[in-house]
Amino acid sequence: MPFFRPSCQPRFDRRWLFLLAALLLVFSPAVLAVTGELDLTQSVVGFFALGIFVLAYALVMAEEKIHMRKSKPVLVAAGIIWSLIGWVYVQNGMSEASEHAFRVTLLEFTELMLFLLVAMTYINALEERRVFDALRSWMLRKGFNYRSLFWLTGGLAFILSPIADNLTTALLMCAVVTKVAEGDKRFINVACINIVVAANAGGAFSPFGDITTLMVWQAGIVPFQDFFILFVPALVNFLIPAVIMSFFIPNKKPESVQEDVWMKRGARRIVALFLLTITTAVLCHTLLHLPPVLGMMTGLGYLQFFGYYLRRSLPRSLERKRERYSRRGDNKKLEQLGSVVPFDVFNRVARAEWDTLLFFYGVVMCVGGLGFMGYLGLLSEALYLGWNPTAANIVLGIVSAVVDNIPVMFAVLTMEPDMSHGHWLLITLTAGVGGSLLSIGSAAGVAVMGQARGAYTFLGHLKWSPVILLGYAASILVHMWLNAESFALFG
Repeated sequence: MPFFRPSCQPRFDRRWLFLLAALLLVFSPAVLAVTGELDLTQSVVGFFALGIFVLAYALVMAEEKIHMRKSKPVLVAAGIIWSLIGWVYVQNGMSEASEHAFRVTLLEFTELMLFLLVAMTYINALEERRVFDALRSWMLRKGFNYRSLFWLTGGLAFILSPIADNLTTALLMCAVVTKVAEGDKRFINVACINIVVAANAGGAFSPFGDITTLMVWQAGIVPFQDFFILFVPALVNFLIPAVIMSFFIPNKKPESVQEDVWMKRGARRIVALFLLTITTAVLCHTLLHLPPVLGMMTGLGYLQFFGYYLRRSLPRSLERKRERYSRRGDNKKLEQLGSVVPFDVFNRVARAEWDTLLFFYGVVMCVGGLGFMGYLGLLSEALYLGWNPTAANIVLGIVSAVVDNIPVMFAVLTMEPDMSHGHWLLITLTAGVGGSLLSIGSAAGVAVMGQARGAYTFLGHLKWSPVILLGYAASILVHMWLNAESFALFG
């Protein structure tokens, strides 16, 4: 590729000439043509796009310090990167190629976004119907000691995250711990670490447990039932650090907390509709070979019909309850009836994690743009041809503790390395649980840091990272041992 050589002029002029030349290279794509296609990996425009992405992601990682939502920098970065691509391809008379690439990348995001939106709406509906509050209340009333609470919250996080996703599950269990052990920062820190590890591990063996597993399933790389092959490795990932940390939990009992919470009308039926929605999505994908998002959007229709029924039947329900409570003389319950608000599906949609969804858009479009420029091809060659795929997947899992696992997984899916089924399961596992190594390595960890501010901290988590790393390594070894036949393509 041509490069600019400044002439012998005064220093002031040379700086301006260099700047002008750099700008001309950015917007002069004719020199970038390689065998009829545009390879931007060694161009100024490519380096500029890469720098924009790095800068944007640095701002994302500094979210806790600068208090700027993570979606903002990546949205701007995506716009800049694709604008540069568009300009380059227009100048070369290849605008159809860049337009097609953008639409394909956007379609990938749209399917995932609508899928996540429906799942978030159901979770918000269950929260509004007080399902999670009732579960927390039951745990508080039982009066467990610290060690029992440690295992109960971790175990429930592992069990619930495959269905309710790791972020929601971690926040729910964190709320229990902070309520029961209020003021005991040492216990809260260890319990929250256990919850984050358990939630991430539980989400790794289910398409619904994490965005990364959902991405792999939606891409058709791993069939729905094959994710459950990772159950035992994920369980090992949770149990090893949990067992070690449990020896440092004091065997004392916190003060009993009395909190009576009753689920709202229709709560159990919404749980059933959520399970029906998941079943519909799975059947659409496995039997009809249609995208799972079709089943999820159909499931949103289920919830809308049920919401309509709840609104229409609310006056009759309130009247029956008012008569019942009046006969009992339960004035407290009568007062609560006056504050009942009709169920509204669109309020639940509005309360979805829009910052996360927009962040997801920005990351997908940024990584897609860099891939279109050719950078993911270089990365794939360096990782999966220069290294053994096993080593590459293990390292990428550790990288996901620093860089969010969403761009890591999307990059791997975009690269499409020639790997065995076992290696695809391995990157699914490592990207899912690797984020547990640091508190900032997963959405669950970042959210819990905000909820248990001052008790669960980055440094507090870092002290236990070696123990978590043991679980990470053991889960990989267990997967490679139990599922050895799935690694047939590579030695």
